[in-house]
Amino acid sequence: MNKIFGFFIVFFLLVSSLGIGLWVSGEFNMPGDRPSSKSTVIVGGPQLGGPFELVNHKGETVTDEDFRGKLMLVFFGYTNCPDVCPTEMQTISLAMQALGDDADEVVPIFVTVDPARDTVDVMADFVSAFDPSLIGLTGTDAQIDKIKDEYRVYGEKGEGEDQDYYLVNHTSFTYLMGRDGKLVTVFSYGTPAEDMAAKIREQI
Repeated sequence: MNKIFGFFIVFFLLVSSLGIGLWVSGEFNMPGDRPSSKSTVIVGGPQLGGPFELVNHKGETVTDEDFRGKLMLVFFGYTNCPDVCPTEMQTISLAMQALGDDADEVVPIFVTVDPARDTVDVMADFVSAFDPSLIGLTGTDAQIDKIKDEYRVYGEKGEGEDQDYYLVNHTSFTYLMGRDGKLVTVFSYGTPAEDMAAKIREQI
Protein backbone atom coordinates (compact mmCIF):
# COMPACT_ATOMS: atom_id res chain seq x y z
CA MET A 1 0.00 0.00 0.00
CA ASN A 2 2.83 2.42 0.85
CA LYS A 3 4.43 1.66 -2.50
CA ILE A 4 1.24 2.47 -4.42
CA PHE A 5 0.66 5.61 -2.37
CA GLY A 6 4.25 6.73 -3.03
CA PHE A 7 3.81 6.21 -6.76
CA PHE A 8 0.83 8.55 -6.95
CA ILE A 9 2.58 11.20 -4.84
CA VAL A 10 5.62 11.24 -7.13
CA PHE A 11 3.58 11.09 -10.32
CA PHE A 12 1.46 14.03 -9.18
CA LEU A 13 4.50 16.08 -8.14
CA LEU A 14 6.34 15.38 -11.40
CA VAL A 15 3.43 16.18 -13.68
CA SER A 16 2.25 19.24 -11.75
CA SER A 17 5.74 20.72 -11.46
CA LEU A 18 6.79 20.23 -15.09
CA GLY A 19 3.50 21.49 -16.50
CA ILE A 20 2.86 21.91 -20.23
CA GLY A 21 5.61 20.66 -22.50
CA LEU A 22 6.17 17.28 -20.83
CA TRP A 23 5.45 14.25 -22.95
CA VAL A 24 5.97 10.91 -21.24
CA SER A 25 6.54 7.60 -22.96
CA GLY A 26 7.59 5.38 -20.12
CA GLU A 27 6.79 4.61 -16.52
CA PHE A 28 7.86 5.39 -12.98
CA ASN A 29 9.73 2.63 -11.18
CA MET A 30 10.24 2.11 -7.48
CA PRO A 31 12.75 -0.32 -5.92
CA GLY A 32 11.71 -3.87 -6.79
CA ASP A 33 9.64 -2.93 -9.82
CA ARG A 34 10.33 -4.54 -13.19
CA PRO A 35 12.43 -2.21 -15.39
CA SER A 36 10.85 -0.51 -18.36
CA SER A 37 12.53 -0.60 -21.77
CA LYS A 38 11.13 2.81 -22.65
CA SER A 39 12.51 6.28 -22.13
CA THR A 40 10.85 9.51 -21.15
CA VAL A 41 11.49 12.33 -23.58
CA ILE A 42 11.11 15.99 -22.76
CA VAL A 43 9.61 18.23 -25.41
CA GLY A 44 9.36 21.96 -24.78
CA GLY A 45 10.97 23.83 -21.92
CA PRO A 46 9.97 22.62 -18.45
CA GLN A 47 11.85 24.33 -15.64
CA LEU A 48 13.83 21.44 -14.18
CA GLY A 49 17.36 21.57 -12.78
CA GLY A 50 19.10 24.55 -11.30
CA PRO A 51 21.89 25.83 -9.05
CA PHE A 52 23.30 23.67 -6.27
CA GLU A 53 26.25 23.43 -3.91
CA LEU A 54 27.20 19.96 -2.70
CA VAL A 55 30.24 17.89 -1.69
CA ASN A 56 31.71 15.31 -4.05
CA HIS A 57 33.03 11.86 -3.09
CA LYS A 58 36.52 13.36 -2.71
CA GLY A 59 35.33 15.80 -0.06
CA GLU A 60 35.47 18.83 -2.38
CA THR A 61 32.72 21.46 -2.50
CA VAL A 62 31.26 21.71 -6.00
CA THR A 63 28.49 23.73 -7.62
CA ASP A 64 26.50 23.39 -10.83
CA GLU A 65 28.87 25.92 -12.42
CA ASP A 66 31.74 23.42 -12.15
CA PHE A 67 30.03 21.24 -14.74
CA ARG A 68 29.24 23.91 -17.34
CA GLY A 69 30.44 23.04 -20.82
CA LYS A 70 29.81 19.34 -20.25
CA LEU A 71 26.68 17.23 -20.55
CA MET A 72 25.51 15.84 -17.23
CA LEU A 73 23.80 12.50 -16.58
CA VAL A 74 22.17 12.96 -13.18
CA PHE A 75 20.59 10.19 -11.10
CA PHE A 76 19.19 10.50 -7.56
CA GLY A 77 19.41 7.48 -5.26
CA TYR A 78 21.23 6.09 -2.23
CA THR A 79 24.05 3.66 -1.65
CA ASN A 80 21.98 1.17 0.39
CA CYS A 81 19.48 0.84 -2.45
CA PRO A 82 19.07 -2.92 -3.05
CA ASP A 83 18.46 -2.97 -6.80
CA VAL A 84 17.38 0.15 -8.72
CA CYS A 85 20.40 2.34 -7.96
CA PRO A 86 23.20 -0.15 -8.63
CA THR A 87 21.38 -1.37 -11.74
CA GLU A 88 21.03 2.16 -13.13
CA MET A 89 24.63 3.01 -12.27
CA GLN A 90 25.70 -0.06 -14.23
CA THR A 91 23.54 1.06 -17.16
CA ILE A 92 25.10 4.53 -17.06
CA SER A 93 28.57 2.96 -16.91
CA LEU A 94 27.80 0.86 -19.99
CA ALA A 95 26.45 3.94 -21.78
CA MET A 96 29.67 5.80 -20.99
CA GLN A 97 31.71 2.91 -22.40
CA ALA A 98 29.53 2.85 -25.53
CA LEU A 99 30.28 6.54 -26.12
CA GLY A 100 33.99 5.84 -26.52
CA ASP A 101 36.03 9.03 -26.88
CA ASP A 102 32.82 11.08 -26.74
CA ALA A 103 32.47 10.09 -23.08
CA ASP A 104 34.89 12.91 -22.26
CA GLU A 105 32.03 15.32 -23.00
CA VAL A 106 29.75 13.75 -20.36
CA VAL A 107 29.81 13.81 -16.54
CA PRO A 108 27.75 11.07 -14.86
CA ILE A 109 26.55 12.16 -11.41
CA PHE A 110 25.00 10.20 -8.56
CA VAL A 111 23.22 12.44 -6.01
CA THR A 112 22.21 10.85 -2.71
CA VAL A 113 18.73 11.26 -1.27
CA ASP A 114 19.99 9.74 2.00
CA PRO A 115 22.70 12.14 3.25
CA ALA A 116 22.44 10.83 6.82
CA ARG A 117 24.10 7.58 5.81
CA ASP A 118 25.79 8.55 2.55
CA THR A 119 28.88 10.33 3.84
CA VAL A 120 31.81 11.27 1.63
CA ASP A 121 33.62 8.01 2.42
CA VAL A 122 30.53 5.90 1.77
CA MET A 123 29.93 7.67 -1.53
CA ALA A 124 33.57 7.13 -2.53
CA ASP A 125 33.25 3.38 -1.95
CA PHE A 126 30.01 3.24 -3.90
CA VAL A 127 31.08 5.13 -7.03
CA SER A 128 34.37 3.18 -7.19
CA ALA A 129 32.37 0.12 -8.25
CA PHE A 130 31.25 1.79 -11.49
CA ASP A 131 32.66 3.92 -14.30
CA PRO A 132 35.71 5.89 -13.09
CA SER A 133 34.16 9.13 -14.33
CA LEU A 134 31.15 8.77 -12.01
CA ILE A 135 30.89 11.55 -9.42
CA GLY A 136 29.05 11.02 -6.15
CA LEU A 137 27.47 14.06 -4.50
CA THR A 138 26.26 14.41 -0.92
CA GLY A 139 25.72 17.29 1.50
CA THR A 140 23.62 18.53 4.36
CA ASP A 141 19.90 17.83 4.55
CA ALA A 142 19.23 21.39 3.43
CA GLN A 143 21.57 21.12 0.45
CA ILE A 144 20.03 17.82 -0.66
CA ASP A 145 16.51 19.17 -0.20
CA LYS A 146 17.40 22.12 -2.41
CA ILE A 147 18.68 20.06 -5.33
CA LYS A 148 15.72 17.69 -4.98
CA ASP A 149 13.44 20.71 -5.32
CA GLU A 150 15.38 21.96 -8.35
CA TYR A 151 15.00 18.62 -10.12
CA ARG A 152 11.49 17.89 -8.78
CA VAL A 153 12.80 14.70 -7.19
CA TYR A 154 10.89 12.66 -4.65
CA GLY A 155 12.84 10.90 -1.93
CA GLU A 156 11.44 9.80 1.43
CA LYS A 157 12.50 7.33 4.10
CA GLY A 158 10.14 4.39 4.53
CA GLU A 159 7.84 4.76 7.52
CA GLY A 160 8.08 2.57 10.57
CA GLU A 161 11.45 1.13 9.67
CA ASP A 162 14.65 0.75 11.68
CA GLN A 163 16.55 4.00 12.17
CA ASP A 164 19.76 2.52 10.81
CA TYR A 165 18.50 -0.01 8.28
CA TYR A 166 15.77 1.34 6.05
CA LEU A 167 14.73 1.81 2.45
CA VAL A 168 14.19 5.17 0.78
CA ASN A 169 11.41 5.52 -1.78
CA HIS A 170 12.70 7.75 -4.55
CA THR A 171 12.34 8.92 -8.13
CA SER A 172 14.22 6.65 -10.52
CA PHE A 173 14.72 8.86 -13.58
CA THR A 174 18.09 9.74 -15.10
CA TYR A 175 18.29 13.36 -16.26
CA LEU A 176 20.39 14.40 -19.25
CA MET A 177 21.35 18.04 -18.78
CA GLY A 178 22.85 20.20 -21.53
CA ARG A 179 26.16 22.05 -21.47
CA ASP A 180 24.26 25.09 -20.18
CA GLY A 181 22.75 23.13 -17.30
CA LYS A 182 19.28 22.97 -18.85
CA LEU A 183 17.26 19.80 -19.24
CA VAL A 184 17.61 17.92 -22.52
CA THR A 185 15.87 14.59 -21.84
CA VAL A 186 14.82 12.21 -19.09
CA PHE A 187 15.43 8.45 -19.22
CA SER A 188 13.18 6.14 -17.25
CA TYR A 189 14.64 3.30 -15.22
CA GLY A 190 15.35 0.37 -17.50
CA THR A 191 16.29 2.34 -20.60
CA PRO A 192 18.95 0.24 -22.41
CA ALA A 193 22.49 1.60 -22.28
CA GLU A 194 22.75 1.71 -26.06
CA ASP A 195 19.60 3.84 -26.32
CA MET A 196 20.94 6.17 -23.65
CA ALA A 197 24.27 6.47 -25.44
CA ALA A 198 22.56 7.16 -28.77
CA LYS A 199 20.52 10.00 -27.29
CA ILE A 200 23.56 11.49 -25.58
CA ARG A 201 25.57 11.33 -28.80
CA GLU A 202 22.94 13.52 -30.47
CA GLN A 203 23.98 16.32 -28.09
CA ILE A 204 27.73 16.00 -28.68
